[in-house]
Amino acid sequence: MGTRIDIAPSILAADFSRLADEIKKVENAGADILHLDVMDGHFVPNITIGPPVVASIRKSTRLLLDVHLMIERPEYYLEDFIRAGADWISVHVEADRHLDRTLNFLKENGVFAGVALNPATPLGSLDEVLHLLDFVLIMTVNPGFGGQKFIPSTLEKIRKLKRLAQSDAYRGRIEVDGGIDAGNVSKVLDAGADVIVAGSAIFGREDAAQALLEMKRISGRYIKIPETV
Repeated sequence: MGTRIDIAPSILAADFSRLADEIKKVENAGADILHLDVMDGHFVPNITIGPPVVASIRKSTRLLLDVHLMIERPEYYLEDFIRAGADWISVHVEADRHLDRTLNFLKENGVFAGVALNPATPLGSLDEVLHLLDFVLIMTVNPGFGGQKFIPSTLEKIRKLKRLAQSDAYRGRIEVDGGIDAGNVSKVLDAGADVIVAGSAIFGREDAAQALLEMKRISGRYIKIPETV
């Protein structure tokens, strides 16, 4: 089995006045996952969507819904987002005081369980929960707003996590979000990412479907099929 590379368009950059059409456009173009950024105006300086919008999106797409909770005390809202139809949920290590409890709760409820790390947060903050994680979301910008510039120093954090995966210390996926486009996605994939979140690079382009196809074309070169014996 080869290494799967998934592209996850982020609706943060989509036109919310025609959100269903925007989602259908990238779904038809081959998007693998749909990334939904939830911001509360406290953990990050922005406010976006809540469970009712996630529930509405669930009705309009068959894509996996990857819900990124950029909120304080995320444990209070997990059940709401699960009921709304989230398939993946990530919480920030900086915002959740009881990661072990949160991750076990997500897994017990059949949700792909992840933790997100801000650019300045060391990978070592996950040492005690790596065995519980289905994915780690490495932020390559400071969270809160779309359209930010990629922070190159975060590539080393991706490499470190990839080395852990190669040593079997970590068995989940490596998701990366922030400032990724067709011009730098190769560097992120070289570092070891296998889920690429892209907002402005897809929905910010005149032709979102074509932009997604270009990202998939580039990522296709990183699918490695082991040789059979």
